[in-house]
Amino acid sequence: MITALLRWFNRNILELGREMRLSYLPPLMVYVAAGVSGLTGIVGTFFVKDYLGLSASFLAALGFWAGIPWALKMPIGHLVDLLWRHKAGLVYLGASLIAASLLVMIGLIGNPAAMREVMSAEAWFVLSTLLAPIGYVMQDAVADAMTVEAVPRIGEDGRPFPDETVRLMHTTMQMLGRVAIIGGTVIVALANVVMFQGSETLPEAEKVAIYVRIYELALVIPLMSISGVLLAGILKRREARRLARLGHGAAEIDRLVHAPEQTTAPNWWILGGSAAFVALTLAVGLSGLGYGQELIFGASFAIIGVMIYRLVRELSDDARRTLLGTVIVIFVFRAMPGPGAGAGWWMIDELGFDQSFLSRLDLITSTLTLAGLFLFRRFMAEKSIAHIVIFLTLASTLLSLPIIGMFHGLHEWTAAATGGLVDARFIAIANTALESPLGQVSMVPMLAWIANSAPSHLKATFFAVMASFTNLALSASQLGTKYLNGIYTVTREVRDAASAAVTVPADYSELGQLLVTVLVLGLVLPLLAIAATRLLGLRSA
Repeated sequence: MITALLRWFNRNILELGREMRLSYLPPLMVYVAAGVSGLTGIVGTFFVKDYLGLSASFLAALGFWAGIPWALKMPIGHLVDLLWRHKAGLVYLGASLIAASLLVMIGLIGNPAAMREVMSAEAWFVLSTLLAPIGYVMQDAVADAMTVEAVPRIGEDGRPFPDETVRLMHTTMQMLGRVAIIGGTVIVALANVVMFQGSETLPEAEKVAIYVRIYELALVIPLMSISGVLLAGILKRREARRLARLGHGAAEIDRLVHAPEQTTAPNWWILGGSAAFVALTLAVGLSGLGYGQELIFGASFAIIGVMIYRLVRELSDDARRTLLGTVIVIFVFRAMPGPGAGAGWWMIDELGFDQSFLSRLDLITSTLTLAGLFLFRRFMAEKSIAHIVIFLTLASTLLSLPIIGMFHGLHEWTAAATGGLVDARFIAIANTALESPLGQVSMVPMLAWIANSAPSHLKATFFAVMASFTNLALSASQLGTKYLNGIYTVTREVRDAASAAVTVPADYSELGQLLVTVLVLGLVLPLLAIAATRLLGLRSA
């Protein structure tokens, strides 16, 4: 038994460490920054609930608009390919937007009166919410391209690596990218546990001070991304010196270190289509047109679909069928609606989940998600995405049942039967412990396949188009969440800031029906998508 455990530990964890290369570190630093971006998540939840009069339906709609920049990853990714030598500039620009978003929230929480003199608190919050994803998508597009660039082409002996070795390095790089992102969330969770320790007994003014300190601490995020780009520059200069020692000439070194394998020509379909998409998005968003989100989603889907159609012509027929089957399954799986903000409000109001407990729950989630990447490493490498999605769909359905049970009083029955041991917090922790390891299992195989299959002259573009399509699924998820919150109304108590009078009473009576509907949709639709791809003769990676 011990020998088997040691063999597993060596195969799944130590082996990954042995495959780590210094060249992988710069994109990993940018990915860690993306993981750390969740540092303000708990603060944002409580700030919205206690200080802003925004409905669950509005927040779902805002989530849709915040997801739109990720559809713009296409032109940004193509710009990375076109401006390959100067792609670091996009990281600097993205870092500036992220910093601006954080500074808005610091002002809004720390000095709300002064901020309200310019515009309403709700308007400031919307601005901050929309600025951050634009910055992150810029950085992410560059980091994706850097993961391809980070895999070396020439070994220490001066000979090119064989294809099988390159494929393994790409898989390792993508695995480490997921580890970096989840590792960032672990750091965030630890910071929140420390910052919120004992906060449940603090007066409101001191809680607000903690909120401000957390947003100030989050300013390290853009600095981390910039540090990754600076390190990449240092490593490139080091690699150039190594190649010079191996006898390569200046032109050859410049080609191997700084240039893509093939020159990228501007793709006017991508640039023109994306420009039209941006213009349409701004026009619809500013006009307040009815069904504007649906119009934007439809336009996004059509534009990205055309881009995929044109890109798949670069692939073989077999690879084309694999790509289409993969993106369909992943899209449907990621497009499933959630219950929205109302479920979190109910846990805070009815189950008594405070900032301190939620931070500990986040720590459990992040740590076990990271552990799951190692636990399921071989499972991800050896099984198709269709098999993985079936497994995750069934597991997620089962793990949704305890929350539905608690809405109907499960925790009260278990607490009475166990002398208070198995209460709502115990069930939440146990459920989180079971669910967390599954968090990133579906993404690693897809990312590794994209990295290994991307045409050499369209690395960032290929990544961006595929990621845009799968990220568009999250916009579909937000739309579905908005629709469900329109059918099932869930409200928390909202008080007037001046008079403290209740303007909206708390009402969680329809939350149970909402949770059941989400469960049924999340079970049925992904399985139907897999069956449909099989009938169409498509495969999944």
